[in-house]
Amino acid sequence: MFLPVTLQLLEGFGETLKVFLLTLAFSLPLGLLVCFGSMSKFTPLKALIRCFVWIIRGTPLMLQLIIIFYGPGLLFDLPALPRFTATIIAFAINYACYFSEIYRGGIESISRGQYEAGQVLGLKKGQVFFRIVLPQVVKRVMAPMSNEIITLVKDTSLARIIGIYEIIWAGESFIKKGLLWPLFYTGAFYLLFNGILTLLFGYIEKKLNYYKG
Repeated sequence: MFLPVTLQLLEGFGETLKVFLLTLAFSLPLGLLVCFGSMSKFTPLKALIRCFVWIIRGTPLMLQLIIIFYGPGLLFDLPALPRFTATIIAFAINYACYFSEIYRGGIESISRGQYEAGQVLGLKKGQVFFRIVLPQVVKRVMAPMSNEIITLVKDTSLARIIGIYEIIWAGESFIKKGLLWPLFYTGAFYLLFNGILTLLFGYIEKKLNYYKG
């Protein structure tokens, strides 16, 4: 029985992994754009972005999933988005808002003197940001980012609320057969994956140690 259970859980974990990777692929760059908007000198844009971030961070991801999946049909009589697409949109928006605040904290922690020094050397604002500021920001935000990314691994289980077959669903399906241990077995998958991520982030942090600023 162990092998069939493992194979079924691996199938569910494959969907979990897809949600995780696609969320990161979209939310990391989107979070940077949201960060720039929240730091904009154009006050209406800044206020709008910060209000949006406040709403997303202040409401449950589960609620956002439900709204994005059911909202278009119920509010505007539009066809419902595919379940997986709605999941990625909800996760990407949610985590982009959290990442944006981490980015903002990292950027604001860099002293103005470094911007000015870069400009004195003849670098343009964009060059100063990407060559001098961004590498230091990456180092400073690595710890909080790693925490959010590990949280994302566990949050992928929320996708089942709109019918996405992921590892928790796979484990829970065995309860109907009178087996509870497969549900606990799913914990081993999460622990192993999060352990790998923890080692990876630790390695990256050590590689970034040459940035002392």
